[in-house]
Amino acid sequence: MDQDRAARGQAEEPPLLKVQGVSKSFPGVKALSDMHLDLRRGEVLALVGENGAGKSTLMKLLSGIYPADEGAFFLNGAKIQATGPKHAQELGISIIHQEFNLMPDLTVAQNIFIGHEPRSGGFLLNERRLNSQARSLIEGLHLPLEPKQLVGNLTVAKQQMVEIAKALAYDAKVLIMDEPTAALNEAEVGVLHGLIRRFVKADTGVIYISHRMDELKAISDRVTVIRDGRYVGTVDTQQTTMKEVISLMVGRELAGEARPEHVVEDREVLLSVTGLSTKALLKDVGFDLRKGEILGFAGLMGAGRTEVARALVGADKVDAGTVTLRGEQVHIKNPADAARYRIGYLSEDRKQFGLLLEQEVNANIGLSSLQELFQHLGFMKDKAMRAKSREYVDTLRIKTPSVAQTAKNLSGGNQQKVVIAKWLVKDCDILIFDEPTRGIDVGAKEEIYRLLNSLAGQGKSIIMISSELPEVLRMSHRIVVMSEGRVTGLLSAAEASQESVMHYATLRPDESAEDAAELGLDEPALVAARTDRKAGER
Repeated sequence: MDQDRAARGQAEEPPLLKVQGVSKSFPGVKALSDMHLDLRRGEVLALVGENGAGKSTLMKLLSGIYPADEGAFFLNGAKIQATGPKHAQELGISIIHQEFNLMPDLTVAQNIFIGHEPRSGGFLLNERRLNSQARSLIEGLHLPLEPKQLVGNLTVAKQQMVEIAKALAYDAKVLIMDEPTAALNEAEVGVLHGLIRRFVKADTGVIYISHRMDELKAISDRVTVIRDGRYVGTVDTQQTTMKEVISLMVGRELAGEARPEHVVEDREVLLSVTGLSTKALLKDVGFDLRKGEILGFAGLMGAGRTEVARALVGADKVDAGTVTLRGEQVHIKNPADAARYRIGYLSEDRKQFGLLLEQEVNANIGLSSLQELFQHLGFMKDKAMRAKSREYVDTLRIKTPSVAQTAKNLSGGNQQKVVIAKWLVKDCDILIFDEPTRGIDVGAKEEIYRLLNSLAGQGKSIIMISSELPEVLRMSHRIVVMSEGRVTGLLSAAEASQESVMHYATLRPDESAEDAAELGLDEPALVAARTDRKAGER
């Protein structure tokens, strides 16, 4: 009998956090409609959905940035309404955004307690108490930090830890983490997950937002899925597959992991790069790009993949090397030169280098072709530019109320499509995609993949740089592998595997191809002549 009563009491216990029937509209957009969410005590609840599904809006409502139009929030069974981020923290709800909100010139302790520092006499900062309280919090969380370290000198992973300590300094009951591992490597992700598990107790819980499906299995207890601003469902992580979660997210079947066929050998070489070197990193980089080919670039962080792209389009100074385009040697001094040669570069940091965030979608799409297509005698051909922008909004299925929408208000996946549209209007023959799907959800990824394949099918030549090895393997006709600023291998789609790519990615540049044979790997055609020379010397 007592056990029955205990079971009923446990069942009747309210969730730690409850979102009930919440709706929110903005001009021209219904961001959330009748949203529901329950976070149990002692739980890590993953929240997933495509870009634009409403995740960020829901988090902003929870943290008091926006008021809800309808519905209610309950914390430990009591109705709450945060009037701002600080009030939300005082209530026990802390949010860690994907983009850090830290002050690099202040110490770890100063960042952790910013806005509620311990003071003496009511107004003087008590530095000793500040550092002592920070040390107690840091040691309680087992963080490898020192209170007096300058935040600007920390690695990204340690800055993430400062953000967590800062959130927990308010005695948080609910911790919301938005893409917390976007900039972390595998080892750092493990440290972060350990920290989350230590935080979760009988009276606390975590809402974990991530696009990385493998992480959800590793860290979450349940997964709540939202789509188009509406609640879809919640599933037990251990009793479902990530394929089922993705299907709930996108409401449609996604393409399989089919690999492309090898590009035929006699296809025209559109771009040839030889001996490309820079003072900082690149040494004797060479490769060919064929018409209609997706050429993947793989390698570990710091291998030099982005540096190759920047050197190629003139964003970084080149010390040596030649670039041949359609059989003629060219000298590309800056990105504007590259654009004139019909080479478009989509930077990994689309917000800083790819978009004018405060400008309309229309202005961003027409930006690279203003002089060619949309100006005459110094006057803007606004009607023509808007018509062209609407054409590409439709073609690329960019989710926006209109081409007059400000670019910063779009989701990450739709922002990426706007950057792509900008270069398609320019009618570039060569497109360089640097981390084309970083920070966008699986549904938007599939659309980007389909677009890349479609562009290659139209005869566009594509260089795709990606840190996601499955993505490189899936999309590339051939894969250039780099290590420490040099090319260490070239693999066809048929030859490439995770093991072979990782072998060449971890080779020191002065190691010969003989090491591959010792490991039982098939020998690919090596791009750098130095490797052959080394083998001959031995």
